[in-house]
Amino acid sequence: MSVTTQARAGQRSPSGVAGWLSSFKQTLDRPLTSYYLLFGASSMLLAIGLIMVLSASSVYSFTQYHSSYHIFLKQLTWVLLALPLAYVATRVPRMAIRRLSWAAVGVSIVLLALTQTGLGVVVNGNRNWLSLGPVLIQPSEIAKLAIIIWSADVYARKEKLLDDWRHTVLPVVPVVGLIAVLVIVEHDLGTALVLFAIMLGMLWVVGAPARLFGISFSIIGVSAFFLATTSPERRSRLTSFTDPMKHFQDQGWQAGHGLLGMASGGIFGKGLSASQQKWGNLPEAHTDFIYAVLGEELGLVGTLLVLALFLTITYAAVRLAMQTRDPFVRYVTAGITIWLMAQMMINIGMVLALLPVIGIPLPLVSYGGSGLLPSVIGLGLMIGFARSEPEAADALRDKRRGRKSVRPGINAGARPRRGQ
Repeated sequence: MSVTTQARAGQRSPSGVAGWLSSFKQTLDRPLTSYYLLFGASSMLLAIGLIMVLSASSVYSFTQYHSSYHIFLKQLTWVLLALPLAYVATRVPRMAIRRLSWAAVGVSIVLLALTQTGLGVVVNGNRNWLSLGPVLIQPSEIAKLAIIIWSADVYARKEKLLDDWRHTVLPVVPVVGLIAVLVIVEHDLGTALVLFAIMLGMLWVVGAPARLFGISFSIIGVSAFFLATTSPERRSRLTSFTDPMKHFQDQGWQAGHGLLGMASGGIFGKGLSASQQKWGNLPEAHTDFIYAVLGEELGLVGTLLVLALFLTITYAAVRLAMQTRDPFVRYVTAGITIWLMAQMMINIGMVLALLPVIGIPLPLVSYGGSGLLPSVIGLGLMIGFARSEPEAADALRDKRRGRKSVRPGINAGARPRRGQ
């Protein structure tokens, strides 16, 4: 064997599983990995959401509006409105976002307070909607993104003072507590729990002492249990969710039919639009319980795909938060991820009867513009952060230069004609 052949043999990449794992690791280590994963997973969840809203709402739309496409077209309108806003969010300078954060929190508090005036609208027993002319909005959804951006700005300014627990608590905890109280006044306990999850997650990210979490969990747990027992409807949900089939004809009706839908889907599902539970048996099939319809029509494969996409967003966000040098980017990314993942786990927990039914939609998938717009804008912010990181920005710049250097109609290796 010649020296050249030996050198080539020594340079061969590993084969089989080891080679595949090595190649996969190299792919994940590329500068644009977070950008592509966030963009790809978010786009797929939006597409799945549109498909499932069309399927899950078709019967309800026809019976209520005499058109199977009424709710789907409204959701499509919200998506088409959200995408340009998300694009703008990817381009907005960070300092502009930080300057707007205080105004965003102030506006959120005002909108939440207005729900208790004549502008407030009661939906499903909760006075958490606001009528602004022909448009109904849910201010608590806007407040989720607002408090994340605002608290990230506060913590970024206090970066060198966060060793003192008082700086981790003030002013974030009182402000989030005020917003949560306004949400609880609306009788929206589920959204209040999501707000508390965001607050606790942010405290954990900035390194708050462990004793604060013990105190917080105790206060939140006791308060949530007390508030649940003050409402007969919430009390019945709290006592029946562990065994919905036992209370199938009353309190367990929604959770029971959700389980039946999930169980009947099997591994590959019954096929798109083939759900039986959406024919009047499953309340809120296109909103809070859309995951049950997804499981019935797309089976275990479909439900695991949605979970994998959410986990992909989590991985890309954690990767971005760990690599960035900007504390504001780190805290915003962590807060948005905690928000989306907490809401996802609560929603799926409701559908699987692991948690009481508290009216939390599945992010990016369930119907609803008030929940969709802030979620998509939040993901747009993270995508913008990922593409503007120094190494990622350099990689994108190199790609653009590479495309410009290859002119249409001219092959890189072709010999130029005379006169060229």
